[in-house]
Amino acid sequence: MPRHRRIALSLIAALALAATALALSACGSSNESKEVVEGEPVELGELQYNVVFSRFLNPHDNEDSAYLVGQREAPPGSAYFGVFLEVQNESEEPQTLADSFTITDADHQTYDAIDSESLYALPFGGEVESQEQIPVLDSTPQQGPIEGSLILFKLPDSASENRPLTLSIPGPDGPATVTLDL
Repeated sequence: MPRHRRIALSLIAALALAATALALSACGSSNESKEVVEGEPVELGELQYNVVFSRFLNPHDNEDSAYLVGQREAPPGSAYFGVFLEVQNESEEPQTLADSFTITDADHQTYDAIDSESLYALPFGGEVESQEQIPVLDSTPQQGPIEGSLILFKLPDSASENRPLTLSIPGPDGPATVTLDL
């Protein structure tokens, strides 16, 4: 076998070995970043939050009207925005959900979540039982079209132009931020 061919084969084998080692070293490692994008879970204490979907809500749509129960019509120049999430508690003890959420736009304007009477609403500050999730299995939000619990915001129309929007979730080991996919 010619020398250059042996060197090329040795180089290919070394590269394959290095790639395999890199892949194996990544297995089992966890992303402990508190900055994620919509659809990626983030751990805060013993709870794992995952934004499954976010969007502006249309009060004239049958599905969206269920999310807006008890809300007055949004004033001109503003709209309701829904963030739907799932929260997992894989610990052996009940855990308390965050009791406040905010959205910040690219201009650093911050908007607080508003109270909701909807059956889909996330129970701010509520408990997630050991080895359970929110929304609870077989509940209205878990059986709904989005399969997540709602956090409701009233945003000015300008917020949709000042992207990205970032959801902040307070937690025992610092807040997490989720870049929302609009």
